[in-house]
Amino acid sequence: MSELFDEVDEDVRRDQLKKLWDRYSIYIVAGAFLIIAAVGGWRGYQYLEAKKAAEAGAAFDKAAELSEQNKHSEAEAAFTDLAAKAPSGYRMLARLRAAAEAGSRDPQAAAKLYDDIAADRSVSAPEQDLARIRAAGLLLETSTYPNMLQRLEPAAAPGATFRHTARELLALSAWRTNDTTAARKWLDLIANDGETPPSLRSRAEALQALLPPVAKS
Repeated sequence: MSELFDEVDEDVRRDQLKKLWDRYSIYIVAGAFLIIAAVGGWRGYQYLEAKKAAEAGAAFDKAAELSEQNKHSEAEAAFTDLAAKAPSGYRMLARLRAAAEAGSRDPQAAAKLYDDIAADRSVSAPEQDLARIRAAGLLLETSTYPNMLQRLEPAAAPGATFRHTARELLALSAWRTNDTTAARKWLDLIANDGETPPSLRSRAEALQALLPPVAKS
């Protein structure tokens, strides 16, 4: 009797499963198809992105080789092309390198390229500061201290990634224009920052030694 009941239960379960399958099979098949398609699409996307990154890396290396061979115009063109087409990571690096190559022929044009990066809100804050500093470095000998201050003051703030270099450039600019008060201000900030690199601290101390002594009241 027990075996008979088991067989009946089994028949009932099979009948229920058949009804469920007849009713929902199209949805089950469609769902399985969508999952397979989604996985395949994701794998395809990953493959294409990896391929693009590999191609961009190879193009970046070739442009860097042109720079090492002192073919700066060709390198600049290659980096500019890469900046327009490469994935986001290489795009930013290529923009910075294109500006650096431009600096070998036209510092003003290179500074403009760096300024464009610094003004780009899609660029991270450290990269913006780096662009500001590189532009300021190109213009140090020709720009006024107020102009340099406008360019670099945000990058020289406490906690900024490149504050040490920004402060040094501001101190040099102030010293070059005989603004000893401003030069001393930035040199003091360098001296009082416990994270100032030793080499930069030594240069700051050497520059501070060139300043006239503070007048005693």
